[in-house]
Amino acid sequence: MAVQLSRHLFTVDDYYRMAESGILREDDRVELIDGEIIEMAPIGSGHAGTVDEFGDIIRTLLDGVAIVRSQNPIRLGHRSEPEPDLALVTRRPDYYRGDHPRPADVLLLIEVAESSLEYDQQTKAPLYARAGIPELWIVNLIDRVIEVYREPSPEGYQSVRIMRRGETIQPVSFPDLSIAVNDVLI
Repeated sequence: MAVQLSRHLFTVDDYYRMAESGILREDDRVELIDGEIIEMAPIGSGHAGTVDEFGDIIRTLLDGVAIVRSQNPIRLGHRSEPEPDLALVTRRPDYYRGDHPRPADVLLLIEVAESSLEYDQQTKAPLYARAGIPELWIVNLIDRVIEVYREPSPEGYQSVRIMRRGETIQPVSFPDLSIAVNDVLI
């Protein structure tokens, strides 16, 4: 007789209770994805430098029009709270002190991927699309391109473009803003 195994999926509330009780520590590199606690890979220097520089570029170009969050949570529902490398969210006077941004607050998410490339493409991109995040960029440090995902649907993003050195990208939420791929992929 076969035994039916079931997995216990955590909620965002469970996740925070684990942190409050000390099961998860503040410096643990984890995120909640579809009810599972996922341990994130260590951040290499190339990844960290790209996140920092890209964040500076976007902050300068937006000049206070949106909030640029770096490696902070986005609440995508009852069972998911990922921590994208960069998130452009609508400006609020409280800077989201009372609650993390939700999908309706997100203008653009950016993941910088080296060791996490497959995970970002196959797990996080579909998660973001199902949540209705309008645009995702994956800065692919392996192939030296920026993958631009748009038109979210429950089946995933319907539009994916590969941007290479020499090209510029205009975010959907800021069509007058141009970012040179060369400035990001040094």
